[in-house]
Amino acid sequence: MTAQLSDTRWMSRPAVSAVIHALEAADGQVRFVGGCVRDSFLGRPVGEIDLCTDLEPPAVQTALDQAAIRSIPTGIDHGTVTAVVADDSIEVTSLRRDVETDGRRAVVSFTKDFREDSLRRDFTINALYADRSGAVSDFHNGLSDIAAGRLRFIGNAEERIREDYLRILRFYRFHAQLDFPLTDNADRAACRNLREGLTSLSAERVTMELRKLLSAADPTPILDAMISDGALEAWLPEVTQTDVVSRLIGVEESPDVILRLAALVAGTNDREQIPARLKLSNTERDRFLAIGKPTEAPATAQDTRKIVYTLGNDVSLDIALLGIANGTEDWSSLAETARAWRSPTLPIQGQDVVEAGISPGPEVGKTLRQVETRWIESDFSLPRSALLEIVEALVSKVGGKES
Repeated sequence: MTAQLSDTRWMSRPAVSAVIHALEAADGQVRFVGGCVRDSFLGRPVGEIDLCTDLEPPAVQTALDQAAIRSIPTGIDHGTVTAVVADDSIEVTSLRRDVETDGRRAVVSFTKDFREDSLRRDFTINALYADRSGAVSDFHNGLSDIAAGRLRFIGNAEERIREDYLRILRFYRFHAQLDFPLTDNADRAACRNLREGLTSLSAERVTMELRKLLSAADPTPILDAMISDGALEAWLPEVTQTDVVSRLIGVEESPDVILRLAALVAGTNDREQIPARLKLSNTERDRFLAIGKPTEAPATAQDTRKIVYTLGNDVSLDIALLGIANGTEDWSSLAETARAWRSPTLPIQGQDVVEAGISPGPEVGKTLRQVETRWIESDFSLPRSALLEIVEALVSKVGGKES
């Protein structure tokens, strides 16, 4: 089946054009493939652009080299080379077929046949190939599935899943991302029946899919289905409900993966292992754990300022939004303060403590923290002169100025 894209403007990015010209100059056939074609038909913004070609990886690299385009062999054993033009990067994958699979990775051989390449792809809506004119080759009625809002495995669902168990998560993720209705059909049953295979996957691949899932406008219906199907047990056994996430979506400013993840496990006290299990970055780990620390809603305006000063605006807003989503206390004042108030700077520094008579070392930091505590308790109202008097008093208390 063939069709025509109505909007091909996204195809004209300078980097994309440069890569296509380089490959065609080497007598390669080139097509746009996968998500970029799918999203164009759905009227969604086209983000990453993937190309496929009948040239094998060494020939792809040679063609790019001859066009003075830098190439990176990001997945060359599986046929993928990344072309880098200025600040843009385009993945180019050689047409291929699976020779052997183990549920995590595949051994491939290369082909010249676009239809044969399509047979190793996961879903019909991802097996769409478009040339530069916008003419689309659809080998598995993916366009009909797009029109019907239907996600369907190519061929036998269990076979596709056994080739790569990540396809279970992709099945749920695409339903959430594309807002396709999820019915209890044979494809979903295959995901449910083979969910134990998810334990064989790497954390990096799983977390990538979870990020995309949690970034959907409203992933809660699909998350509920995943809980029901046991599809989260292998990596997030702590998740038992989505009520907090659902309420968070009503108050958050934009989809936030880490905040939504914290909301997803808001009902558990055992959160410490989650960042390591999902291999979150250190920054994400610290934020995730800070959001989940037990605390009470501030009772006064002064208390809200103390929290924001101590934890920072961003974490304070995270805590407030999660608190609002939990619905147990009034966190609105903290949210407002975190958005609008900027913490003042302590009017004295370590050098002031040294000049008051404390030798450089740990005692300087200790004294400064004591003064800062008094300043915070004053609701940041004590002026520099008053703080210096407190320093003098503390110095006298420990034995006077040193000579």
